[in-house]
Amino acid sequence: MSDVEYILPLDTYQQHFVHIGTQQSSAHMVPFLEEQKQEGTGLYLINLDETNKRFSIVSNFLSKYKPENILVVSARQYGQRPARRFAQAIGARHIVGRFIPGTLTNPRLRSYIEPEVIIVTDPQADQQALSEAVNTGLPVVGICDANNTLRFVDLVLPANNKGRRSLALVYWLLAREVVKAQGRVTDDQWAAAENVEDWESSF
Repeated sequence: MSDVEYILPLDTYQQHFVHIGTQQSSAHMVPFLEEQKQEGTGLYLINLDETNKRFSIVSNFLSKYKPENILVVSARQYGQRPARRFAQAIGARHIVGRFIPGTLTNPRLRSYIEPEVIIVTDPQADQQALSEAVNTGLPVVGICDANNTLRFVDLVLPANNKGRRSLALVYWLLAREVVKAQGRVTDDQWAAAENVEDWESSF
């Protein structure tokens, strides 16, 4: 790790396993990974310097949109509660669980919506939403693990997108940074209103 200023203490990221990747990696994700695997597990490690830096980039990007024009999706169970809490916290839309085909492309569907930007919890698990976002020209923010390919992802947030604790912290922190960038809360106000442990509960 380099000597960088972290948005949260480094050990907070580590305690939530944000840096723990997968046993396979994609060529696209190499710039966001540590050179050495985790000893004894064969797991790739995500470079937390990059993750930390990307939180600022992604939150500043999202803060330029009206919250109601942001859509967050999560097919993965561990991402569903954090994604929903993220949407509630910033005022965005969310689709968790099954993504109905045509939601972004077929105006005849009752579920049809027209967001201006989409956040996918996992480009692989959220492939239907990602494909429709690409077809409609929406910018895509993706939480990407070591094994994800970045084709069609416009803005990458490198992090463990499979773990309950990691996804809770990622969405909690991203929500905080977005509303801070919009001037809606301070750190103290956020801490008083939103507890990251509450975001970790699974179904």
